[in-house]
Amino acid sequence: MSPLAVRWIKFNFVGAIGFAVQMGAFSIYYGLWHVDKLWATALAVETAVLHNFVWHEKFTWRHLPRGTNRELTLRLLRFHGGNGLVSIAGNVLLVKFFADLLHINPYAGNVLAVAICAIANFAVSERFVFRPR
Repeated sequence: MSPLAVRWIKFNFVGAIGFAVQMGAFSIYYGLWHVDKLWATALAVETAVLHNFVWHEKFTWRHLPRGTNRELTLRLLRFHGGNGLVSIAGNVLLVKFFADLLHINPYAGNVLAVAICAIANFAVSERFVFRPR
């Protein structure tokens, strides 16, 4: 199996756990605390983005040199600028589309949005965030 295929599998494994984190956070924000569905979606995605960054550092792209604290900080910023932007904007826009226009339950809308954004997030991570020095 190619190294890229292995990273794709690892990325999706981390993403599946991150999805559970996101849905758990969304359930708390939206279901328990009654935060508006779009704000709850954005907050839940941010929770998952931070979770996923840590695990991608330690697991998915662990073969890359970690570098200095400055380089780690720059990777986190690139992750937020890439994956965070795709995830938050993509999820919020898609949940709005699914829930408000198609009248799909916001929980189901979150599931669909995550699936749609996964491919773009892997490409961003592979080419922009975790690129070799």
